[in-house]
Amino acid sequence: MLSAILSRATLGLAFLLALGTSQAGWDPSKQAELQREAAETIRDFKKQDPTMSRFFNSAAGWAVFPTVGKAGFWVGGAYGEGVVYQGGKVIGFSELKQVSVGFQFGGQAYSEIIFFKDKSAIQRFKEEKLEFDAQASAVIADKGAALNADYSGGVAIFTMVKGGLMAEASVGGQHFTFTPK
Repeated sequence: MLSAILSRATLGLAFLLALGTSQAGWDPSKQAELQREAAETIRDFKKQDPTMSRFFNSAAGWAVFPTVGKAGFWVGGAYGEGVVYQGGKVIGFSELKQVSVGFQFGGQAYSEIIFFKDKSAIQRFKEEKLEFDAQASAVIADKGAALNADYSGGVAIFTMVKGGLMAEASVGGQHFTFTPK
């Protein structure tokens, strides 16, 4: 299992570095599979931390990235594909890309959910004006973690490690694309 996750993280990094730009379109069968994975990821997050329901109940929307592969050896990157929801309905799809520089070694896979506090935060995301820098902090999903978590800049970020091993002290940021449904 660990080798499969590390392979996926390494492939994600290779894909990120080779891709350079967004895909021209989304394959409908890939969309259906991604939506299924996103629904599963939401269930996993709620199971891991039942207090996260307060975000699902009050947020204007959210983006779910079921698997983000991350790998690095001094220079690193991450890549993931996600589903974007507004008012509980799927409105589009997104790609997460990250490049980082600094001490890092290994690979890991994790899931990420970004909650949007209001419509203006969703709009910034849809216009691809939402980027997270090294200062952005994500809350690791655990029992009760969402109870004290709050929005920063109109977003709240939660992650859940799926597997892998990575040591890092690096600087980087996440960039997102948005493709309407």
